[in-house]
This record gives sequence, C-alpha cells and structure tokens, in this order.
Amino acid sequence: MLFNNIHDAQKYIADNDIQMVDFKMVDIDGRWRHITIPAARFTEDTLVSGIGFDGSNYGFAPVENSDMVFIPDLATAAFDPFSEVPTLTMSGDAMIIARPENKPFDQYPRNVVKRAVEYMREEGIADEMIIGPEFEFHVFDNVEFECRPECVRCEIDTAEAEWNSGVGGDGYEIAHKGGYHIGTPQDRYYDMRSRMCMLMDDWGVKVKYHHHEVGGPGQLEIEVELGDIVSMADNTMVTKYIIRNTAKEEGCTATFLPKPVYNEAGNGMHVHMLLTKDGKPLFYDENGYAQLSELAHWFMGGLLKHAKSLCAITNPSTNSFKRLVPGFEAPVTIGYATANRSAVIRIPAYAKSPMSKRFELRNPDGTCNPYYAYAAILMAGLDGVKNKIDPSANGWGPYDFNLFDLSDEEKAKIDGLPTTLEEALDALEADHDYLTAGGVFPERLLKIWIARKRKEAASVNRVPHPAEFKQYYDL
Repeated sequence: MLFNNIHDAQKYIADNDIQMVDFKMVDIDGRWRHITIPAARFTEDTLVSGIGFDGSNYGFAPVENSDMVFIPDLATAAFDPFSEVPTLTMSGDAMIIARPENKPFDQYPRNVVKRAVEYMREEGIADEMIIGPEFEFHVFDNVEFECRPECVRCEIDTAEAEWNSGVGGDGYEIAHKGGYHIGTPQDRYYDMRSRMCMLMDDWGVKVKYHHHEVGGPGQLEIEVELGDIVSMADNTMVTKYIIRNTAKEEGCTATFLPKPVYNEAGNGMHVHMLLTKDGKPLFYDENGYAQLSELAHWFMGGLLKHAKSLCAITNPSTNSFKRLVPGFEAPVTIGYATANRSAVIRIPAYAKSPMSKRFELRNPDGTCNPYYAYAAILMAGLDGVKNKIDPSANGWGPYDFNLFDLSDEEKAKIDGLPTTLEEALDALEADHDYLTAGGVFPERLLKIWIARKRKEAASVNRVPHPAEFKQYYDL
C-alpha cells in the first residue's frame, strides 16, 4: 500500500481497526527483528524522531556507541497477515544520534544499499539498478537438529521424498533429482505456494511464477518480477517472512539453507540484473555478444574479477559451499555464457527486448543479508565499468559449453569459486577496495563481518561430524 503522508496512514489505521504498528529492523546477519507500538501512538513525531534501540544487539555497533534511532519508511507499510491483533508493519532506516541532527548509520544494511545507489548516480554511470532474485527453498513436514557433546544429528522429513516410498507411502513420492516442474499429486506443496504468492502480492511483491524445483524432498521456487535494488532488498525480507510463516501456519517448516539435503539439489538465490539511465536500458546492444552492450560486459567483468571476495557476502554460511559443487546445476567456475547454467554468470536467451536484456549471477544464496549482498554486487559491477574490465579479454568466457563436462586438465585452467567460507573470507580481506569506494561499505563493517564469519566457521569446524564416525570410526 502507498501512503503519501502520516495522515494517509492514520486514516488507514482508523478505517481498518488497526491496533498495533510494528517496525521491522534488520540485523547484520539479515534477520528481521521488530518492535511494536500501539497504533494510537503512531504520529508525525514517530516519523521524525523515530524509535530508539540498542544497535549493539544487532551485531554492527559497539556497546559504547550503540544508541540508535529507527526511522520508519511509509513506502514499505503493509498489513501483516500473520498477526492475530490487526497490525500495520513497515521497514525503515537506522540513524546515529548526533548533534545538531541525527545522521544515517553507515553500517546499517538498508543504508548501505541506498548509499551504493547514490554512489552509482554520483559516478554518472546509471540512475537505477533493476534486479530480480529467484527464491529457492525447501519445505519439510518435520525438522529436528541437535548439537550437544554427546549427540550431533539432524533429521528432516517430507512426504514428497523417495525415502518414504516404503514407509507408509502413497506411491506419489518424487524420485531423486526428479522434482523439476513436477505436477500434482507429487507436488504436495502446490496450493501452499499459491497462497504464499497471493500474500506476497497483497504485500506489494509481484510474483512472476512459482513451481517445484529439482530436489525431490520439498525443493520449491518462487520468482518475482524485476524491481529497483532497494525495494527488492526490502521485498526479499518480506518474501522470506511470508514463506516461513505460511509454512508454519500449515504445519510445515521452510528453510533457505543452501544444502539441507545431502546429494540433492541445493537452494540458490540467482540474481537477475540490468541498469537504466534516463529511463533507457544500458545493457542492450543489438550487435553485441548475446545482444549485450559494452557497458554490460564491463559490469560482468567486475563481477567476475571480484567473484571470490563477493562470495564472502553473497554466500556467507559454511553450508553455502556444500551447494557450490559440481553435479547439481550450481556454479563452480568463474565465467559467463549464454543459456549455460554451469557458468557463474548466465545470460538468459529468452530475454530479447532492450528493456529486458540482462544477465544473472548464479552463486548467491538465501543465507545472505540481501541489503549487503545486492550492494556488493552493484559495487563489483560498477568497478568493472569504471575500469573497463573486459571479461573475454581476461579469459572468463564466453563459455558456451557445459563446464562440468571438461576434462580435469581443462578444468584446471579455469579459475573457480571458493570452496569454503574461510577461503571466501581470505579473498574479501585481500580484495575489498571496490566495496569501500564512495564510502559505501565502511571498513569497520567489513572487519566486523569478517571476524564474525570466521568465528562462525571455526565454531562449525570444531564440531565432530557424523560422516567422520562413518569414515574413520574403526581406524
């Protein structure tokens, strides 16, 4: 819904018997947190003075300088369908308390992506970055996990999975890697996805389509229409919120974990992208390779040059790199091509019109903080444009053949994505100047991020793995 001012919002509150106004803030990892006030207290002063909160509990502010103010953005307001008490909810920005006036906190995720757009405009490269993520996720009927000194285990289940064919199954289980576009009755979550999409549309997130994905045990996908980068970061949070809560209401559980099922397809979050200036597309050239302009190639060049360090932000979990392995349509090599899902950048052959001409980055996944991830993607591309990085001249393609079919000798000649989170973090430490350009990513934020993620990786690596018992117990 669109409110032009506080009076429009207050009228909606009165007309719809709204009792509470909920403010959703995002922490450093990309989780929503929230604080709620009675609707009667939502006034003009709320939009000006905001709501105070402790930024240190969000992961990106030191305790000694953690007093912050959240300023709601009326443009993000929506009715929350999951609240029993009628509630209007909205996102917004975080401000540092300062004199003579508050200023945006430069490490707050939403402020980072907004600053990236400002930088793009200041450089005169483009006015808008338009993106469209593909949301892949799993829905399970049950999930259990434990990590204790005497027990390390996880167990998932869904009636769709082939492992249930002999345990009270009904004959409609989905074969291994057999879920792509599968119909009902095998597609047991079809109506649930439709309900998710309807709720997304009510919230203002326009859906392109939804379908079952390759993974037999409950892997699903919802793809949305293209939108500007800041709105799409907000809508990414909305989409994940709706998917998780809808699943829970229907007695299931949803996850964006990149690789929740061993030896099955993993969940990516492919990001389609294009730039415009003065309302005109910048990525289209009728005579260019795949009808892409020189500027589009430079943008791809920046993404490919910084692909390894980007992974530390677009794939920031230890589980991310269990997905980025050969054999599951996930990219492992640094290159670009047309209609080739084995390359980290794919140019869709079906996008032919000037305003739809684009490419997609295939390595990101849903464990990323979308504000940081989309901002980092933009900054890498802008670095490619500024430095005229030609992807072909640098040997990154085009790879118009299946990269998975190459011999080991040929594969060794092509650079690959990181294989662990630690490797990606090493790359980010060595290669991050493109992110700090224009003050978009503060150096302090990157240091906090790297330290935080190294701690996460070390914590996971210290835990004995069940596969180790299977492999080594009798040695």
